[in-house]
Amino acid sequence: MIRAMLVDDQEMVRVGFRMILQSEPDITVVGEAGDGAVAVQLVPQAQPDVVLMDVRMPRLDGIEACERIRREHPDVRVMMLTTFDLDDYVHAALRAGASGFMLKDAPAEQLVDAIRIIAGGDALLAPSVTQALIDEIARQPGARAPHPGIEQLTSRELEVLRLMARGRSNGEIANELFLGEATVKTHVGRVLAKLQARDRVQAVVTAYESGVVVPGDS
Repeated sequence: MIRAMLVDDQEMVRVGFRMILQSEPDITVVGEAGDGAVAVQLVPQAQPDVVLMDVRMPRLDGIEACERIRREHPDVRVMMLTTFDLDDYVHAALRAGASGFMLKDAPAEQLVDAIRIIAGGDALLAPSVTQALIDEIARQPGARAPHPGIEQLTSRELEVLRLMARGRSNGEIANELFLGEATVKTHVGRVLAKLQARDRVQAVVTAYESGVVVPGDS
């Protein structure tokens, strides 16, 4: 059973998410909070696996709350809930330890699937949010400094990382490189280990920041 916690300053949003999640046989809502400060205090008691966190909230915003939760409870995963007009928050939230982003108007089945993915230890970004992240990194001034782990990657692992940065799943990477999916999973694990990345999202951020992948490349 996946234990989910809802954090949003709009009660109707929390009600809607609760109705969606409580109808799933493998998800239960263990707590709710109307701002980030309450969320940080509630986590030890509720013991969620995944926290659905709004970005903009009073008292303590979602980014700061995410950072505190991840620092104090590293096993708790945080998925940020955002809208199209919050693109500037994407990079900061990932740096704070968020495991993914979902748009608030995403279909219910996508929200449920995202929670299962994140609870399973993976990470994801909605396609539009991924593009926002890429655009923001591309706008940053100055030369990119390669992550020291990049030099440790084999040529095959670099191929896998570049495809991860394009949003490809393990199955899609396997098809593109003519490899077995289990082999791809092994490569992905080695990439994460060498880059000291907690998940795919952080590895993708590192790929763009290090210049391994350049926005606009096909």
